[in-house]
Amino acid sequence: MKAVFACPQCDAPAKVDLSHQQDWLCPACRHGLHLEKADPALPACLVCGNHELYKKKDFPHALGMGILGLGTIAFLIAQFWYAQWWAWGILLGGAAVDSLLYLMVGDVIVCYRCNAYYKNFLATPAHQPFELTNGERYRQERLRREQMKMGSH
Repeated sequence: MKAVFACPQCDAPAKVDLSHQQDWLCPACRHGLHLEKADPALPACLVCGNHELYKKKDFPHALGMGILGLGTIAFLIAQFWYAQWWAWGILLGGAAVDSLLYLMVGDVIVCYRCNAYYKNFLATPAHQPFELTNGERYRQERLRREQMKMGSH
């Protein structure tokens, strides 16, 4: 069970193994966090304490878009050369690869507030897919906090 998060103080990236209780100290700003041993059901974020979490596939979006882009270009090139069977084979093959990747890749649980990623946790019915209204609410909250920090300097 691992967590990937940004330091709440300075946004420095961090990775932590959550199989046991520990005190984490940011190497950049020396900010400390006490991290409890993680419950496999993960009812709340261990970094910020938020109870609103969502699940998503643990797959880099850039790689997925790259595969989609290459498949589209290959399809168009085959269509240009009037190789319809090859074109449709490329298109259907890309869909098959996409489906296999979707089935093979596991889920991660993400905190709406601090964007901490939790790997190798059990996704429960409480962990629904990303909800745009919740994401926008927390995005607005982050913007307000940043504006308040800028105003205090």
